[in-house]
Amino acid sequence: MIVVHHLNNSRSQRVLWALEELGVPYEIKHYKRDLKTNLAPASLKKVHPLGKSPVITDGDITVAESGAIIEYLAQTYGQDHFIPEVKTEAHRQYLYWLHFAEGTLMQQLLLKLILEKAVDRSMPFLIKPIAKGIMKKIMAGYVGPNMKANLDLIENHLKNNEWFAGNELSGADIQMSFPLEAWAARKPADQNYPTIVAFVKRFQAREAYQKALKSGGTYDFA
Repeated sequence: MIVVHHLNNSRSQRVLWALEELGVPYEIKHYKRDLKTNLAPASLKKVHPLGKSPVITDGDITVAESGAIIEYLAQTYGQDHFIPEVKTEAHRQYLYWLHFAEGTLMQQLLLKLILEKAVDRSMPFLIKPIAKGIMKKIMAGYVGPNMKANLDLIENHLKNNEWFAGNELSGADIQMSFPLEAWAARKPADQNYPTIVAFVKRFQAREAYQKALKSGGTYDFA
């Protein structure tokens, strides 16, 4: 049976959702973040050398990284769904959004979060105005425009498509869920991207998603 090494408030929540959508039995081994550092516990290194979540074990097979896990689950247990047919436009979209989620969107979200926390963090009085000025320039000149471009792209795509790849939910939607939830949780009243907000609410209402929430425990982005 698949074992999900699950860290609270992490990307592994979408792995639980994928398993529920696929109807694959699984067990959960729970891990808690360090209260001081907010990082994963060292015990996860016994499962994978990087000691990060998500990671699954399926018998003697260990798979890490969200995208790789979703691909493994889809190919092993998908039964001709969850991955659009190869050499179709839907499959090309599937590959694009599957990689876009972490390769592009999540990087900008993390950079934005780090810079915002750095601005709020206490620092010497004389240094603080200079540091704030530098970080605000980075936000205005790089992070902000990139985030807007990414969100504009997603908003426009979802205006014309029910799902990210084809006419049915796929692994691309699972992969895109976490960064969109993380963004929506911080921008709940953002009126510029109503289609994204509606998409998040729609997939969060799915029965399989709700079952995964009950299994996973604390998840602040739902």
